[in-house]
Amino acid sequence: MHAFILNHTKANTILRTHLIQNLWSGYGEILRVWLEGYEMESIVVKHVKLPSESNHPRGWNTDIGHQRKLKSYEVETAWYRNFAKDSKARVPNCIAVDRVGEETVILMEDLDASGFNLRKTEVTWTEVEACIAWLARFHASFLGQNPAGLWPVGTYWHLDTRPNELEALDDAELKHAAAAIDAKLNDCKYKTLVHGDAKLANFCFSSTGEVAAVDFQYVGGGCGMKDLAYFIGSCFYEEDCERLESKILETYFSYFQAELESPNPALEQEWRDLYHVAWADFHRFIKGWSPGHWKINSYSERIAKEVIQQLKA
Repeated sequence: MHAFILNHTKANTILRTHLIQNLWSGYGEILRVWLEGYEMESIVVKHVKLPSESNHPRGWNTDIGHQRKLKSYEVETAWYRNFAKDSKARVPNCIAVDRVGEETVILMEDLDASGFNLRKTEVTWTEVEACIAWLARFHASFLGQNPAGLWPVGTYWHLDTRPNELEALDDAELKHAAAAIDAKLNDCKYKTLVHGDAKLANFCFSSTGEVAAVDFQYVGGGCGMKDLAYFIGSCFYEEDCERLESKILETYFSYFQAELESPNPALEQEWRDLYHVAWADFHRFIKGWSPGHWKINSYSERIAKEVIQQLKA
């Protein structure tokens, strides 16, 4: 791998490396690599290699899960090769991406070195707004785009890729409605590319208030509300999710419409109507995947029941 790094960066030597994190379930690692003779002092290397044995943190060690992860790294490779350069929202610049034997290596810009060195576990509204603006720009960048080489339907919780979690779901009404919820989202007229894992932990903040995002394993086609609902659920407890709902949607669409050449009120109405559907879709997954998860709350339960009743009507 060292030869691969030096060949593509044309750096003189690798000074040192540091483990940023191991990939989910032992599928590799993300490294920061300091270089001598390269335009930036460091780069980030995502090194994907198959584990000798699967070790899922929540015990979901299945062939379906294994194949989903393999596909996710193929998708991320395709994203950096063919789509990343067209994003109006800030993402890491890709230096090189390739297969090295049975392994995949992605060399990318070190966002920390570029000023996006802050990570947040708690956020102010200003920081939330910056992330919402990022999502709006990202979705506007790829409106109507064919997700060739990506997930046909983006997000890591997409129903077709999560049969085991659906089987484990003990909410009979939600389980029965899962396919209809999925179809409602998939049948929307206006589609874009969704990030697919737009949680707070995947946003990088600068000291000047700008944000960038990482981790594009589950990028694919779909309604932008999937990302928005998932993001909001990752940084607020239920009281604020409910209290700020109107403000969240107003903020998102003000940024989204500003990115378009001309306003699209039909898209806005369609997506506004799908915000709760997207929320219910993720609630279906999390309730089957981890029944005791903190994101399962009265707000999500109420939204899911309302969506189910609307679909029945």
